[in-house]
Amino acid sequence: MPFVKVFASALICTLLGACAGSQADYDSYPGSAPGNQRVGTKGRAATTADIKEQGTLFGSDGLNFLGGDDTKQQGGGTGIGVNSFLWRASLDTLSFMPLNSADPFGGVIITDWYSPPETPNERFKITGYILGTALRSDAIKVAVFRQVRVGTDQWADAVVEPSTVTAMEDSILTRARQLRIDSATAQ
Repeated sequence: MPFVKVFASALICTLLGACAGSQADYDSYPGSAPGNQRVGTKGRAATTADIKEQGTLFGSDGLNFLGGDDTKQQGGGTGIGVNSFLWRASLDTLSFMPLNSADPFGGVIITDWYSPPETPNERFKITGYILGTALRSDAIKVAVFRQVRVGTDQWADAVVEPSTVTAMEDSILTRARQLRIDSATAQ
């Protein structure tokens, strides 16, 4: 009987020990930082690892006087933060309008006001949002703004048909699919 108790106790300790994670695991868990601190543009809960990174004077690599560690990879940057096919397709589709700003890391494209030659008394502005890294229909959102002229240099907001927004999103998705197909056949 004592052997069974010792064996059961050892088994329970082993199982409980397997459930415990390391300190590094806990440090990378969102919300592990003290307080209600937020990090990044999306405002996720800070981790203890984030706080440790912020608290160093010379960064995570420290101060190196002798030239650095050759075993570390030298990256070429972080790259684009959204689906590259949707990004390029959005730029291509909106290229007829003057570009006001484009943020490939946040996935936002904002055009300036554009008046079509056939209707000079109305103007449009488009904001495109790329919401993810997958090539899917829910990864693109377009907002179209329309104004009509009501006087000399005076514009009033006007209603935009929902079909206009849908058509713009569809044309961006179609172009993105074409770019993806072209990329696959080029390899």
